[in-house]
Amino acid sequence: MGEEDKSIAVTLPHDAMLSEPRTAQSAGGTNTGWFEGYDYVYQKAFNVPAEWADRAMFLEFEGVYRDAEVFVNDSKAAFQPGGYTGFFVALDGLLRTDSENHIRVISRNADQPNSRWYSGAGIYRPVWLHVLPKEHIALNGLKIQTLHHVRPSVRVALSLICPGTAQVSILDGDRELAQAACKCQPGGTVDIPLPGAELWSPDTPKCYTCRVVFGEDVREESFGIRTITCDSKNGFCINGERVILRGACIHHDNGILGAITLPDAEMRKVRLLKQAGYNAIRSAHNPCSKALLDACDTLGMLVLDEYTDMWYIHKTRYDYAQYMPERWREDLSALVDKDFNHPSVVMYSIGNEVSETAQKRGIELTGQMTECLHQLDNRPVTCGINIFFNFLSSMGFGVYSDKKAEQEAAKAERRKGAPAKKKAVGSEFFNNLAGLFGSEFMKFGATLHGSDVKTRDAFAKLDVAGYNYGEKRYVRDLKKYPDRVILGSETFCADAARFWDLAKKHPALIGDFVWTGMDYLGEVGLGAMEYRDYAPDFDHGPGWITASAGVLDLTGASTGQTAYTQVAFELCPIRIGVVPADHAFEPHSPSAWRMSNTYESWAWNGCEGKETRVEVYARGAKVALFLNGRPMGEKKPDRDSRAVFRVTWQPGELTAVVYGADGAELGRTSLSSAGEETRLAAEPEEPRVSAEGLCYVRLRYTDENGLLKPLARGDIRVAVEGGRLLALGSACPYNERGYLTDTTDTYYGQALAIVKPKGPGELVLRAESPYGSAQVHISCREEGAR
Repeated sequence: MGEEDKSIAVTLPHDAMLSEPRTAQSAGGTNTGWFEGYDYVYQKAFNVPAEWADRAMFLEFEGVYRDAEVFVNDSKAAFQPGGYTGFFVALDGLLRTDSENHIRVISRNADQPNSRWYSGAGIYRPVWLHVLPKEHIALNGLKIQTLHHVRPSVRVALSLICPGTAQVSILDGDRELAQAACKCQPGGTVDIPLPGAELWSPDTPKCYTCRVVFGEDVREESFGIRTITCDSKNGFCINGERVILRGACIHHDNGILGAITLPDAEMRKVRLLKQAGYNAIRSAHNPCSKALLDACDTLGMLVLDEYTDMWYIHKTRYDYAQYMPERWREDLSALVDKDFNHPSVVMYSIGNEVSETAQKRGIELTGQMTECLHQLDNRPVTCGINIFFNFLSSMGFGVYSDKKAEQEAAKAERRKGAPAKKKAVGSEFFNNLAGLFGSEFMKFGATLHGSDVKTRDAFAKLDVAGYNYGEKRYVRDLKKYPDRVILGSETFCADAARFWDLAKKHPALIGDFVWTGMDYLGEVGLGAMEYRDYAPDFDHGPGWITASAGVLDLTGASTGQTAYTQVAFELCPIRIGVVPADHAFEPHSPSAWRMSNTYESWAWNGCEGKETRVEVYARGAKVALFLNGRPMGEKKPDRDSRAVFRVTWQPGELTAVVYGADGAELGRTSLSSAGEETRLAAEPEEPRVSAEGLCYVRLRYTDENGLLKPLARGDIRVAVEGGRLLALGSACPYNERGYLTDTTDTYYGQALAIVKPKGPGELVLRAESPYGSAQVHISCREEGAR
């Protein structure tokens, strides 16, 4: 609990950390967004119906951060130290039908620092009570594997708690496609042909249902029919067709909601990333939620599901390194159990920037974990290895070590009660260094001979070599290691076009995962290019809360990087990004992770006579820029598909045109200035939502035609009827107020409100601002209603 123990009623899932103070004494510091860390106790009293006395009962916790202890009627029933690994608690013999029962869960987050990013705290993912017949299908005892995609068929593997015969059906909605009996002793398999069945792919994410009946127990699992192959000759293939992974790394938080996992939040995140041009995500750097996988199955997003951020060397003093060496086999088994039936999961990652891969012990562990996963599943295995960091580690200049973690914790302890500034160590130190020297810092280091020597043995143990910031090695290593499959497991946005052009020519280069697809809490200021009107200082102190490193911002809104990415991946021919004209060419906070701080806007009203930077993103031989029909110049896009112009702002229309080598026009796009009137608009992303879901409402300052005015700014106060305001905030990386109040500042003209309906009916949101008021009515329907 906090400094003063207090009891409050909460609804699960619940992020206990988001409401804690953010202070200079926070041991997590910049990593966790300056939130203080505490321990929490969750308690629930309930009665068990008498008819459940002969049932088998289990609690399922999808995620508790961290060191979770579960007590049932004062008996300790479970301990799970992993903050991202789900677990089951058997309740047999622990519950009473003749009196009240008590569940108590302790989640410990007071041991700080324990994370390199905002972790959240408490029971932040769903909890389920499973009530089953005594003779039942084992939990996670149903697994479906595609055997063939040319002649569609699947193998259903069952695990029962006792011998018997189960009936298996394959359903397409309410229509039964096939059925079979499966004899189990107590495990068994049955192969089921599905002629004419549709295949699952990112473009056609068709899912079916497998229903299994064993006595009174009925279990259903969604699945897709698809095969995966991956080799240096043919590349990464789904159903026999090559797919280049256009990937984005994401953290587990949901922006202004914090770490709470809710289906609508995960579905929205995946939908926005797919609209931005990505077909794959990497769960950096921990196992992702079930809800995220369900969303990826439904929408056709491929998933690289990652196990952990550390092995046996601590990155922070109290992180999972103290448990990993003894628990990794159990953890990987839990990861596969969660992922197996999800067609979206196409690859596993056993770690991120673990410099152990430069050591003999770590290389052996790489092979052991890869082999363990091969025994559990047939998906390929990778590991995100920072090539330069491995070399530095081997020379004694490692980013991480147990000694450095101890020193960091000691300094944090001394800082309690004193405003002393924290000295940057570990990844924060190197992030700051990269911010000063630019993105070339790590990429150049990866080209050194020693960097190759200290990664090649670990890469040989993997199916896919994961390169973190190793873009400058691609061409060389494709020749030097012809059998190596290469994945850009962590990359810079600015390199997207070069990667795409190279991957099209070389199947062995299978994909790229940008850091990051959507902004996240913690690692404050990592990608910020912020001016002083939004951030009074650039020291990344307690007022800072987000990394500001996303191609999409914290609210899911597009940026200039979104526009660039879509051109880089040849999803559109030309786009324009403009640096805010009121501050262009002025000093801003340094960053290596943001390509530029542009927006797709020419509505910089009031900036007459001020020069700004216009970036044209285009695929072609030449681009021409026009302002109100007057030529501003012509340029050839560089190797990164960018052409940069200096333009003096004036109202009107900015137009860019791209031409081919033969002079033919390939595409054009325009941006317009805004009208003089400024008003507040409240715009729900969906006009109708489920009564059990979430409603996202964008609050925007616009002109009379609805065009966003990014320089309009002012607090917005929100009130809700028929629902509860879960979060309110903007994408600004500097935010002293947080996201749990009824008032927010805007950031470049907009903010976001997230509302939970109270039930079926109408939800009303009212917003007040210096530019007037707005209200919106949203219909909330029963689950399943149309």
